[in-house]
Amino acid sequence: MAKDLAKRIGYIYVDTGAMYRSVTLFTLRNNLFNEDGSVKVEELEKRMNEIEIGFKLNEETGRPDTYLNGELVEKEIRTMEVSNHVSPIAAIPFVRTAMVAQQQKMGKEKGIVMDGRDIGTVVFPDAELKIFVTASAEVRAQRRFDELKGKGMEANFDEILKNVQERDYIDSHREVSPLRQADDAVVLDNSYMTIEEQNKWLFSQYEKAANE
Repeated sequence: MAKDLAKRIGYIYVDTGAMYRSVTLFTLRNNLFNEDGSVKVEELEKRMNEIEIGFKLNEETGRPDTYLNGELVEKEIRTMEVSNHVSPIAAIPFVRTAMVAQQQKMGKEKGIVMDGRDIGTVVFPDAELKIFVTASAEVRAQRRFDELKGKGMEANFDEILKNVQERDYIDSHREVSPLRQADDAVVLDNSYMTIEEQNKWLFSQYEKAANE
C-alpha cells in the first residue's frame, strides 16, 4: 500500500523493515547468533560499520529493491529464517539508533513515504500524515503465505502465523521504540479490504493532508 502510494504521487518509498531484515541477514551470514537464537551483541556492534543498506528502483516492477553492501538481497531478506530472527535484532538499541539516523537522513528533503513499526512515534514524530495500519494476525499470515508462494518460495501457514504473533508481542514490548499507535495517527484496519479499496482510502487521506 505504501509502495503503491509513493509510485502514484512520485515520492520516494523506504521500507524500514527491509533495513532491519538486512541487518539480520548480515548477522546470520556472519554467525553472530548464538545457538539459542540470542545475538552476539558485542561482536555485532563492532561490525555495524560494515553494514550499508540502500534502495534502488527496479525498472520492471517500478518499486525499490533492497541492497546490502551493494548486493541485491530483496529475496533473501523475505525468507522465514530472517523473519524468525529479525525481532531480536530490531530490539538492540545501537541497531535502532543506526537505522533511525539513516531513515531521518533519507526523509530530510521530504517527499517520502516510509513504513515501519516506529515511524510515526520515533523516526518522524512530526510527519504531516501518519497511518497506523492493522489487520488480524491470521489475515497477515495468509498474505505473507500467499506472497511467498507467489515467489516460488517454501511456506507453511502455521509457522508464519506463529512468527507474526511472536513478532507482534516482542516488538510491542521492547524497551526501545516499541510498536504502538501514535496519538495523531489515522487508523486503518484493512483485514477485509481489497488492494484497490485500501489504495483509494490511502490516497484520499494523502489528498486531505496535502490540501491542509
